[in-house]
Amino acid sequence: MFSGLYDIDWSSMEHAYGSAEEVPALLLAMRSSDAEERRKALGRFYSAVHHQGDVSPCTTASLPFLFELADDVATPDRVDIVELLVSIGSEALDSCRLQYGDIEVQGEAVAAMRSRAETLIRFARDPDVRVRRAAIPGLGSFIDDVDRASMVLRGRLAAEPGIVEQLLIVEAMANLRLRLPEHAEAQAMAWFTELAADSAMAPQTRLAAVVQQARCAPGQISDDTIATAISLLRELEDGAVPAEAWCDPPRPAGSAASGEGAPPQIVAAFEDLERNRRIHSPTTDLLRSFHGTLAARVPQRTALLAEQLRSRDPGSRLDAVRMSAELMTSWRGDHTRLIMLVAEHLNAPDDQVAAEAAAALNSCHAIAEPAREALAAHVAAQCAVHGPDVWLAPQSHLRRNHQEAVQALARLGDVRAVPSILTALDNGDDAWRAVQVAGALPQAADQLVPRLCGHLRSLDLTQDGCEMSARSDLAALAALADGSAIGVITETLATAVPHGLWSVACSALGALKVFGQSAAPALGMIRPLITASDAHVRSAAVAALWSITGDPDEVMQPLLGSLDGSVPFRISEAADVLAGIGPPAREALPPLRDLLGHGYEWVRVPCAIALWETGGGAEAPVVLDTLLQAWEQNPLTGDHVVACLDRMGPAARPALSRLRSELLHLRRRSRNNSIGNDEELQRLSRVLIERLT
Repeated sequence: MFSGLYDIDWSSMEHAYGSAEEVPALLLAMRSSDAEERRKALGRFYSAVHHQGDVSPCTTASLPFLFELADDVATPDRVDIVELLVSIGSEALDSCRLQYGDIEVQGEAVAAMRSRAETLIRFARDPDVRVRRAAIPGLGSFIDDVDRASMVLRGRLAAEPGIVEQLLIVEAMANLRLRLPEHAEAQAMAWFTELAADSAMAPQTRLAAVVQQARCAPGQISDDTIATAISLLRELEDGAVPAEAWCDPPRPAGSAASGEGAPPQIVAAFEDLERNRRIHSPTTDLLRSFHGTLAARVPQRTALLAEQLRSRDPGSRLDAVRMSAELMTSWRGDHTRLIMLVAEHLNAPDDQVAAEAAAALNSCHAIAEPAREALAAHVAAQCAVHGPDVWLAPQSHLRRNHQEAVQALARLGDVRAVPSILTALDNGDDAWRAVQVAGALPQAADQLVPRLCGHLRSLDLTQDGCEMSARSDLAALAALADGSAIGVITETLATAVPHGLWSVACSALGALKVFGQSAAPALGMIRPLITASDAHVRSAAVAALWSITGDPDEVMQPLLGSLDGSVPFRISEAADVLAGIGPPAREALPPLRDLLGHGYEWVRVPCAIALWETGGGAEAPVVLDTLLQAWEQNPLTGDHVVACLDRMGPAARPALSRLRSELLHLRRRSRNNSIGNDEELQRLSRVLIERLT
């Protein structure tokens, strides 16, 4: 085995972390009798040789040996090797299609896969269902003879008893048609029509035919397509597939990092990634693909999701809740119906579904408003049944359900979330989740601020993992803007600076800026920081100094120095301060005008805004031209641009057509992927259109 392995000069090639000379050892370890050694070798191969899907020369050079491993029935984890092969080939094929990366290397990998087409066909007929499942996607990607590929796929569909394998076969035919449209169009589309109408086929397979036909011809999607899909979803209710018939057997747990020592926010983020990776129904990937094809057809997708959410199968409902959140957070529209359908699952008998519904509403932020009363009733009922400390419940799904629902309610500014928020802050368990939303509850500042200050004081900033929590506390205190917090914020700044905790220092300076003149006692700490070694701290100190003193003379020279520099963020942040100063900063007009020609839109936009605020109407034409060009180039600048247009009054009238076109876009378009920013962008655009028309 592995003849010629050492004839390759592996040391002349590189993987993601350096020399590829370790590749032979990894390949050999993949057939070790030691399961842990195999697991580590495969993991290392994915992380280094096939890093994030990359296909490099050493990846391509590995393909013959990986095929040799997969072809040997004595290889312990053949399914993993086949999955790896198909992954490498698929990523290379995508790179060639998108003209991304080293096309010559990607082409060599694709050619190597196509040269082994008969081997892939053999894998797709393997006695081990997991090997077949891993190999089937390759049939649509690496067989160039359309007649041969079509014959194999039709034969496999007739032979495969498993629903998952059938769905993969139908998808492989769609991939064949998309890859070779001139040759595969007629065969694929005719087969999809035949399958969809064949009442002898399982409803899941017929649904796959409808979905893949739509994917191949999205322009032909009609209301009948949606109605057929919904009808087939209803048929699924009578033919649910037990999990053991489609789930892969559980794999042995690896030595994953426990998260010990990591900030709780990071641990939770990885838990969310792992949770979202799981699927709970064999049709989940199929339906997610359908939603991807439907894209901006929000009403049709809502109708489809309404049916998915009615499923008797808890797994199907759970995945439908997630898809609902994906639709609402990514696409504009009136989501009231979908919000209320998700809210109906807050009290679902399945704990996971209920927790997922709460998490979905939490992710929706302001557009969860129609569910306000349902959330409040749900939180109150949980406290009534499980006691006021349900935030700390030992049952993981109940705990998650309550915490997500409380966060969703708090984001709506509803004081009925406050008791649970106080419980979290008083106890300390998952307090960071409460801190995340505390700033949205200014009505309860008298109760929240003392606790947030106490939490901030309790952090040992010299310990790893505390910076993120400190910054969250500071952000919440800034949002609540209660002057009683100035002292602890100043103390935090005094601790952060000598320890070089610059991110915390920036957050503290940003919080002090909010308080304006009331933060004057902190000036002795702030003034020296305008010459700090960290550029971000220097910018934050200048902004705080202007906000607190209101004296342009004290900040003009450092601001002008930043404009004259080459660091984009320093220019942008200086421009933001100059915009706040306004006409007294006229000395900055010449450099601001010059910067309108900068190559980066995130420099041009703040400089144009500062030019308007400083120079007024005389600068309107060039400001408007700069803003609209930048907005066209990068839609994520839109909320900044529209906020400035709002202040420009009648001078913004030439922007009317651009404002109207923005509202025609159905995909959300705002900085930080923020629903709140996007909703405000839409609202303000409508206000301006009405005002300027």
